[in-house]
Amino acid sequence: MRRRSFIQTISGGAAAAYLSSNPLMGYSSVLSADSELSYHTIEKISTKKVRIQYPRFVSKNAIKGNHGWGYDETVCELVTKQGAKGWGVTLWGRSEEEVVEYLVGKKVSELFAPEVGLIDPQAAYCDIALHDLAGIILNKPVYEVMGAKSPQTTKCYSGMIYFDDLTPFYNKTMGLDIILKECQFDYDIGYRQFKLKIGRGNKWMPKAAGIKRDIEVTKLVAESFPDCEILVDGNDGYPLNEFIQYLKGIEGVKLFWIEEPFRETIEDYQKLKSILKEMGIKTLLADGEASPDQNYMRKLEELKLIDVHLSDIQDIGYTGWRKLMPELEKMKVYASPHAWGSQLKTNAVSHLAGAYGNTCTIEGVTCISDDADLGNYQLKDGKLIPSSAPGFGMKLLK
Repeated sequence: MRRRSFIQTISGGAAAAYLSSNPLMGYSSVLSADSELSYHTIEKISTKKVRIQYPRFVSKNAIKGNHGWGYDETVCELVTKQGAKGWGVTLWGRSEEEVVEYLVGKKVSELFAPEVGLIDPQAAYCDIALHDLAGIILNKPVYEVMGAKSPQTTKCYSGMIYFDDLTPFYNKTMGLDIILKECQFDYDIGYRQFKLKIGRGNKWMPKAAGIKRDIEVTKLVAESFPDCEILVDGNDGYPLNEFIQYLKGIEGVKLFWIEEPFRETIEDYQKLKSILKEMGIKTLLADGEASPDQNYMRKLEELKLIDVHLSDIQDIGYTGWRKLMPELEKMKVYASPHAWGSQLKTNAVSHLAGAYGNTCTIEGVTCISDDADLGNYQLKDGKLIPSSAPGFGMKLLK
């Protein structure tokens, strides 16, 4: 896809036990009474690979090496005997073999109810695909399937600004200029929030030099894009005492949020919250991406130690998030379902945010794909507007 068109387009068993036993992610016994969903019967389930291509090389973060130019996303496609097709990314910890024999011949209404989402835990592999399929059958975008006549639009940040200053190209280290060029590229697309990866001293630089570079990058981006908001993500790569050094080094820079500075504990987050208050820093603390214990997350949220819940949509699922989001709102905790990896996930999250609100921002992952039409999603004034086409409004091309 040409850059101009691209910018216009964007402007199993163990898992079942985990999901069904988790206090936040239990399944509902509601049965769908929708006649259209009752009319359709699953005829075929297939797993496919969709190549996701990034518009630029994505480098390291605090704990992982280079992410590269893209990857092959695993998706599930459902086809009914009546000819409807729906697809979406699969849930982690599941396999096609667990569901094919079980689901073929089932009515869609036995698996899915618009009011709650998935109603059969054995179909969790196809959770997101079932939401798309229901939208196709009912001729509604997913946010409308979930009850919203029109979507709430939400801020969307660029989640693709990694340690590219440390990655040599053509035997030359790029330096800080590459970070500014990437931010400008994202700004031109429509982003008005940048999430900066920090924690260079965890693996890739000496500690002191890494902290110094993190501070330089943060201040440089904030100064160069004064009309944009800054988020930082440590990927659990910062000990508390070193993170305090970082915060002192960026004094005066307003942070929209701090994400996973270190592995979350009640004691350390109490200390961090106290330090932020002492320093007069008003920001959101976001966590829950990395293999979260949902019971422990609930404790942190009840203690007001976490402001934003980040669990991935491929971890607790679309239905899990539908159950969780109203509970977060009651606790005055924001939602921001983790969507790193592909725009398929970013687009899906925009419908959740569109239907339920209480989402402070969405993780933007800018992509190009020859295997999928990514749909008519628009990034306007820093906010992501979901497609109004049936389902998620995306199509498999192969």
